[in-house]
Amino acid sequence: MSRKSCSDFERAGSVLTSEPSSTGLFGRDFFTRTAIHFARKRAQGFTLIEALVALAIIAAVLSSIGAVIGTTVKGTKSIDQRLALTGAAEMVFAALPARNALKPGRQSGELAGHRWRVDVAPLNAAAMEGPQVRFVPLAVNMRVQAPGGPAIQVTTVRLVPKVAE
Repeated sequence: MSRKSCSDFERAGSVLTSEPSSTGLFGRDFFTRTAIHFARKRAQGFTLIEALVALAIIAAVLSSIGAVIGTTVKGTKSIDQRLALTGAAEMVFAALPARNALKPGRQSGELAGHRWRVDVAPLNAAAMEGPQVRFVPLAVNMRVQAPGGPAIQVTTVRLVPKVAE
């Protein structure tokens, strides 16, 4: 047997023809033919089915990545709107009159495109009777609405000095 330069499956073929084969079910012939089959298959490339399966896997991965990106963008937009509403609410609260000047009633307006309304009302004024009570609690209810529709509502209590009667 002479040594010439040839490919792997040609060498495997020469082994088939030049050497005696074993007669068992999974003998040397079986494994040699299987090796030749896979060597030829590698040399030919991918089949159409293999390419379609790979494309289907890539499409599924890309669609799931797209869904994650879409959810992230939507969440970021929601956070931005919430921050804008909270900032507007903080500015309205900062602009409320001082404790001594705060009176029950309703105020409304617009700040940077956000509509706001503040309602001030006494809390359980009947329980606040007596000479030792120096402060009266007032419920301050504020609602701020963004131009796009979402709104935030904040309720707090402010203690104002009791007016001497």
